[in-house]
Amino acid sequence: MIEYNNLTQTKSYEKLSAIKAYDIKHNLNGSRIEGSTIKEAGTLVYNYGAMPVDEKTIDALQALADEQQLIEKYKALLSGERMNTGENRLVLHQLTRGRVLEGVKVEADGVEKGDFYNGELDKIRDFSEKVRNGEIKGSTGKEITTVIQIGIGGSDLGPRALCYALNLIGPQDGCTKKLNARFISNVDPDDACAVLEGVDLEATLFVLVSKSGTTQETLANRDLVFKVMEKSGIKGLVPEKHVVAVTSNTSPLAKTPDILAVFFMDDYIGGRYSATSPVGGVILSLTYGFNVFKQILDGAHAEDVCALEKDIRKNGTLMDAMIGVYLRNVLKYPYTAVLPYSQSLHRMPAHFQQLDMESNG
Repeated sequence: MIEYNNLTQTKSYEKLSAIKAYDIKHNLNGSRIEGSTIKEAGTLVYNYGAMPVDEKTIDALQALADEQQLIEKYKALLSGERMNTGENRLVLHQLTRGRVLEGVKVEADGVEKGDFYNGELDKIRDFSEKVRNGEIKGSTGKEITTVIQIGIGGSDLGPRALCYALNLIGPQDGCTKKLNARFISNVDPDDACAVLEGVDLEATLFVLVSKSGTTQETLANRDLVFKVMEKSGIKGLVPEKHVVAVTSNTSPLAKTPDILAVFFMDDYIGGRYSATSPVGGVILSLTYGFNVFKQILDGAHAEDVCALEKDIRKNGTLMDAMIGVYLRNVLKYPYTAVLPYSQSLHRMPAHFQQLDMESNG
């Protein structure tokens, strides 16, 4: 039976609190780095060699993870239990990447959610391929060459970070054609105008993202874009024929007349976790091709499976989470630094910041 206990009231946390930081300054060497590597999915590795922990600390972290039943709670989340108790909701972002627990079906709102997400994935594949091969064109007959996503928060940070991260991929990575990707998130009209500067409106597709369909900043930017298109003087340019929406099936956006397509998400996917849902999938598939987005899904799914491992020394996700608890709660470190090694990853810190800080209140 799963129990929920205050962290500081557990026996294992009491023992962890008594452990002093390992003297990493005088013990950081090649053998320690080599011995502190956890192999994850594919070629991904997690290394904690520079963290102030030793074997005694790791044993204590394992004990705390076990006492708090972290893996059991993760499995409960994957099984469709209502882990978001504040809003009485399921938490299903992993299911957009595939079923982590084999054979487990998740029912909600009268549908099997895995099938629902796969259905939206099929829609994304079909639409993106038709745009990229020229079957779907702009209202004046031009092929689409630019995609601009309009959204804020989780509708911007994750998709933007992934788009920028993939900027240098090519045919060797399965990307035979790239469209230009841009983002509008700031409600300041100057930002939107700067993004639109030099853009061929006849060859541009806008991805409007709002789960509720009532996000004021997003709707304000949509209205601004429509005004720019209407005032362009381009004969035959119909703004609605350059728009797709990503929203819930009960939102006002879902009923918008004349737009090219609508892709659905639901309340079981938090905005900050939505990059592998249609929120990120539409623009990534349009920009780089559906097969590239599918590779992202497959990689994320493989990591979701790796996170089931109960042994902390074989689970980089669990190790990183537990070291984070030790650094913040026990050692009282006030900051976490995220330093990308590649310029293509320069928007990842903002995405990670939202994932961590918003999740922890």
